[in-house]
Amino acid sequence: MSTRAGLGRTGAARTDPRGGPAARRPRAALDRAGRWVDALFRSHAALVYVFLYVPIALVVLFSFTAGTRSGELRGLSLRWYGTTLGDQFVIRALGNSLVVAFSTSIIATTFGTIAALALSRAPRVLRTVLEGLTYTAIIIPGIVIGIATLLFFVNVFGWLNPWIAWLWSSLGLGGRPPALGPGLHTVVAAHVVFTMAIVIVLVRTRLAGMDRSLIEASGDLYATPWRTFRQVTLPQLAPAILAGALLAFTFSFDDFVIASFVSGPGQPTLPMYVFASIRRGITPEINAIATLVLLVTLTVLFVVQLIYRRQARQAEALRAAAERVEAEFDDLAAGSAAAAA
Repeated sequence: MSTRAGLGRTGAARTDPRGGPAARRPRAALDRAGRWVDALFRSHAALVYVFLYVPIALVVLFSFTAGTRSGELRGLSLRWYGTTLGDQFVIRALGNSLVVAFSTSIIATTFGTIAALALSRAPRVLRTVLEGLTYTAIIIPGIVIGIATLLFFVNVFGWLNPWIAWLWSSLGLGGRPPALGPGLHTVVAAHVVFTMAIVIVLVRTRLAGMDRSLIEASGDLYATPWRTFRQVTLPQLAPAILAGALLAFTFSFDDFVIASFVSGPGQPTLPMYVFASIRRGITPEINAIATLVLLVTLTVLFVVQLIYRRQARQAEALRAAAERVEAEFDDLAAGSAAAAA
């Protein structure tokens, strides 16, 4: 009887779903397998980050070399930074990049904000179509934008230049008539195509999360639409607008593919100058230029991150203030009702 009872107890322990020895063995095996899988994923993530950032770190490190070869570190020096900043071709290319980036940022931010505000009031079907086109402009490859804008400008200039020449001769003006051609203005126009889409997405996202009750309250207080936009809507959109402007500047400043298609002769941007210099050989000067461009890009992205954090804190503060006002109003209404009773 005792043996049977012991066997019964043992069998009950084996089939106990609440954690007997037989249930703990598969669970322990799963735990060991889970630890191995977790270690594998962590190792893979570490290798990905090493693959991405170690080459960038080496470029920054070798930009401080005192030697003449880009892959040798013979002491630390700022020699190549001085050489870079003293090179007139680098300075000219940098000036072209800054002109293009600032112009692109201003135009894309202005028209992108206007387009985002218009989309918020558009009919649903039209808004869906335009939003699809906006996202398409973002995800489309840069080489496609470069080829498309190049063909567009070639056809437009080919159509306008004969008319300009005819008008020039009709007015009896001497000399050679002016002719439209590629240049920094065509680079700006091509960059606006995709950077404006980025601004639209950012401003639309901010509009979707904006407190509409403030706009309605402004209308209830007899504020004009322009005053409501200037004092209520625009301050809430300002972080998204500024973030869009900084991102448009960064993407335009770093672009090489589109600019290589539509830029004019003798007007290279800084990425185009770096690519042309690499074809003749990599020097520590190229490492210094890449480090400076990286510094500018990281600074802009850091500012964008700070803006978004500030925007999140402001939104949380406004939400808390609105909840307090609503609670005070409810208490006041309850007190009035009790007094009336």
